[in-house]
Amino acid sequence: MTIHSHEVEASNFIKNIIEEDLKTGKHQVIITRFPPEPNGYLHIGHAKSICLNFGLAKEFDGICNLRFDDTNPEKETDEYVQSIKESIKWLGFNWDGEVKYASDYFDKLYEFAEFFIKQSLAYVCDLNADEMREYRGSLVTKGKDSPYRKRSVEENLNLFKQMREGEFADGAKTLRLKIDMASSNINLRDPVIYRIKRAHHIRTGDKWCIYPMYDYTHCISDALENITHSCCTLEFADHRPLYDWVIAHLVKANLLTSHPRQIEFSRLELQYTITSKRKLNQLVTDNLVSGWDDPRMPTISGMRRRGYNKEGVQLFAKRCGISKSPNIVDVSLLEASVREELENKAPRIMAVLNPLKVVLTNFDEYTASRSAGFHPQHAQLGERLVELTREIYIERDDFMLDPISGWQRLTANSEVRLRHSYVIKCDELIKDATGNIVELRCSIDKNTLGKNPEGRKVKGVIHWVSVTNAIEAQVRLYDRLFTEAEPDRVNGKDFKEFINPHSLTIVKGYIEPVIISSNAEDCYQFERLGYFVADRCDHDSSSNKYVFNKTVGLKDTWKK
Repeated sequence: MTIHSHEVEASNFIKNIIEEDLKTGKHQVIITRFPPEPNGYLHIGHAKSICLNFGLAKEFDGICNLRFDDTNPEKETDEYVQSIKESIKWLGFNWDGEVKYASDYFDKLYEFAEFFIKQSLAYVCDLNADEMREYRGSLVTKGKDSPYRKRSVEENLNLFKQMREGEFADGAKTLRLKIDMASSNINLRDPVIYRIKRAHHIRTGDKWCIYPMYDYTHCISDALENITHSCCTLEFADHRPLYDWVIAHLVKANLLTSHPRQIEFSRLELQYTITSKRKLNQLVTDNLVSGWDDPRMPTISGMRRRGYNKEGVQLFAKRCGISKSPNIVDVSLLEASVREELENKAPRIMAVLNPLKVVLTNFDEYTASRSAGFHPQHAQLGERLVELTREIYIERDDFMLDPISGWQRLTANSEVRLRHSYVIKCDELIKDATGNIVELRCSIDKNTLGKNPEGRKVKGVIHWVSVTNAIEAQVRLYDRLFTEAEPDRVNGKDFKEFINPHSLTIVKGYIEPVIISSNAEDCYQFERLGYFVADRCDHDSSSNKYVFNKTVGLKDTWKK
């Protein structure tokens, strides 16, 4: 299912399951969780999951835990932990109780591993990765038992203890569950649940040199936290039998009292971007973007820096819906959701990004200026004085020497209205030595301030700023990061080959002086140009440093 910007899709089959579970009394309170691995910044796909898990808990007056899956210490950092917390809070959600970590349960996980060994349901294996892959078989061939599968309980307990005490080299041994090497589900062919890895952990330091695998850790963590509905993406559907196998054995032994239900939904595939943390990390480490929070990145911090507001992202997630069918989303749906939420919130001011100087030849001390509201439908946003001066800038694109049919802006010997001001007429063109137009000389019809000219109609209205009063700013114009809709799915091509060379253009802009006291993350509509945000990192009006990022245009102008 591909969702386009004009569609609204808000199905959520998981919500229906929860409603039924509460109705039948299966659960009195629902408990969900959001379990990110702290190995990168969260992206738009995670935003969908955050809105789902935290949103369900909020809607049904339940609980949602934040639990970091910190079982892979080589790739995990506190920077990622802090960024994930910040992203969740920025999106408008908060977790219940203290932040939880898989590492909180390392002692319990080790204890449960010994239980499986004692039940002859786990064994220490000496096969290396290549040998294990060979023994595991394929989708069409059965696996075969490891030669170490018949080790005694005593030998396995001793070897596992030696693994923990660091007596073997990294990768020399693993602990595997003893399930079924002939299973049609490869995940049940004696999966590894512990490996030896000497790596400093961000929370436990060097206490452990063995670490549990995700499939083993995740289900037990869910059960220990009494999660009722464990929502994950569809690639984990084939892992569900293992999830249930582990918990069922521990529940039967009275080592656990809760058996959560794993429910899978389709992951978000956003066109013209990528949502692989590994590939996003490549963009950062290869300096193809300025960082994880580059406004072209689909990370939550990148979207925030670009000016996407939390309401727009939440609306986007709602429109994507929750289903099991492929969730391939036109990026214009995200842009439309953000645009819709900014429409009634952003003050409207004027800015010129490609200036052409205009001299108003009959300007004098009696020429008046007007006050104008920041929003035509929301008077509560206030107003400001739009001060006209002798010299102004207009957009170069608003003048055409040889106008096309239907042209309603300025040309030689024609009239146009200045937004919130007078009607002007172009009387003279000033050119440089090479014949380029560098200045327009125009006259004001002084009887047109706030009213139409007598005896004629002037259809065109253009925006402008005062040369003397406007504030100079750096303006960053962003386009889509990739030129290909699915850049990481083109056979024989590296996704980086499709990076859009025009995804960032930096220009000098001139903006109304009301921005002189603007703060980072203040959003504006630059009339006729789009929505812009004061950059949260580089914008600092107190030091006269004004930097604005283009958030989204006033309409979808992407050429299909």
